[in-house]
Amino acid sequence: MTKERLYLFDTTLRDGAQTSGVDFSVNEKIVIAELLERLGVDYVEGGYPGANPTDTDFFAEKRTRTAIFTAFGMTKRAGRSAANDPGLQQVLSSSADACCFVAKAWDYHVRVALGCSNEENLDSIYETVIAAVNAGKEAMIDCEHFFDGYKANPDYALDCARTAYHAGARWIVLCDTNGGTLPDEIYDIVTKVQEVVPGTHLGIHTHDDTGHAVANSLAAVDAGVRQIQGTLNGLGERCGNANLITLIPTLKLKAAFADRFELGVSEGQLRDITAISHAFDEILNRSPDRQAPYVGETAFATKAGIHASAILKDPQTYEHVTPESVGNQRRVLVSDQAGKSNLIGELARVGIAVDKSDPRLDSLLAKVKEREAEGYAYEAADASFELMARRELGEVPRFFDVNSFRVMVERRHNAIGDLVTVSEAVVKVDIEGETRMSVAEGNGPVNALDMALRKDLGKYQSAIEGLELIDYKVRILNGGTGAVTRVLIESHDTKSHRRWFTIGVSSNIVDASFQALVDSITFALLKAGMA
Repeated sequence: MTKERLYLFDTTLRDGAQTSGVDFSVNEKIVIAELLERLGVDYVEGGYPGANPTDTDFFAEKRTRTAIFTAFGMTKRAGRSAANDPGLQQVLSSSADACCFVAKAWDYHVRVALGCSNEENLDSIYETVIAAVNAGKEAMIDCEHFFDGYKANPDYALDCARTAYHAGARWIVLCDTNGGTLPDEIYDIVTKVQEVVPGTHLGIHTHDDTGHAVANSLAAVDAGVRQIQGTLNGLGERCGNANLITLIPTLKLKAAFADRFELGVSEGQLRDITAISHAFDEILNRSPDRQAPYVGETAFATKAGIHASAILKDPQTYEHVTPESVGNQRRVLVSDQAGKSNLIGELARVGIAVDKSDPRLDSLLAKVKEREAEGYAYEAADASFELMARRELGEVPRFFDVNSFRVMVERRHNAIGDLVTVSEAVVKVDIEGETRMSVAEGNGPVNALDMALRKDLGKYQSAIEGLELIDYKVRILNGGTGAVTRVLIESHDTKSHRRWFTIGVSSNIVDASFQALVDSITFALLKAGMA
């Protein structure tokens, strides 16, 4: 039987950015887009070019290689042509492959929010789609508040969907914008919409205000839609959006969907989903949800008792899918074999080929577990993980040794009487028996250390000339005056355009930062072929 294709549309970089406390930088958007391609989604919606400087910069060039790079925008304003709408034209002139335009599908919103007639709103939808198609873009319409609109005035909501389809929109997305619709309502309404738009052109966009965003998305698929919109870890305004990290394994592993549909996500990419979910949380600088379906630390954990006893006899007694299928692990007893399998997969992902019988894997696995117990989290620090692995496998030379470092922070009045804080760092490194000492001032102790460490590395200096520290995150892992601190640093090489993350953990924030800095420079030298 030929399976139907389902398309995954990620809105993390737009809907996710509307989450309270979340504000993506351009660099963070670039890294998240890479995570989404690693996951295998079909569409990456990057934001609204022209709405703010970050989104405009992000759309200055194409940011995806395999996924369809999508810009978000609004339909043209009533009373003016598409050609004379600056906002619409900025979206159409962006580097996006596709454009997704939000359109009012509830006549109440047309009257109150837009202040135009129902007919003018339909004209805006039609002309916007035509303009996008003529610009060579794949056109989509997000029918905002569609389900509330359908309940209030079904004829007009259907008119909005029909108009977009007849204009040439590839996808007409039905949005449960308020998040208050229930699965049975979703199913019934989606079924009726297919009287005017075929399911092969319908998408679903749900919010989680009743905790049903995933269930509503699945109900819509059952009813006929073939595109699903959602976000990483369910990020989004208010209670969040449909969680793609939960939806994807369900669609891939549950027979009710897996037997009928295929996704652009391979089995190998599915095994990466736990690491991707955790890496995204690290970028947000927040702790992963331990009880998250499929990917949470306790998703396959069982305490002692009859459940644990049964799992030891046959894991299927209390596991609905195998933890390995989603890159997670069972937590009844430590399974060296399962741990080694996960490790080999991670090594392959960073480009390290090793035989599963290699005895060095045992020591590396023990080192990983030891480090994780100390607070290291390598899901978002690939460079530090690769360095640790290659060191255990004997593949990283000692480019330099740090003999000592010292940081001084002084707060004083400058010559014109302003109160300033000055940081100065001294770093001593040994390179092939020769000790070099560098001193630098910086904007804070970490910046000063970074400047001093990179000031004079002798014969290696040319290999780090393009190195930049572009992001720095701190997480306190426990409370008290002796709190353990985790530091995550993102670095970028302006010559190779490679970017990477390194990690440090210590009860001293400066020491943790320095660990991550040393790893960053060592990784740069390794990738520059200085071995």
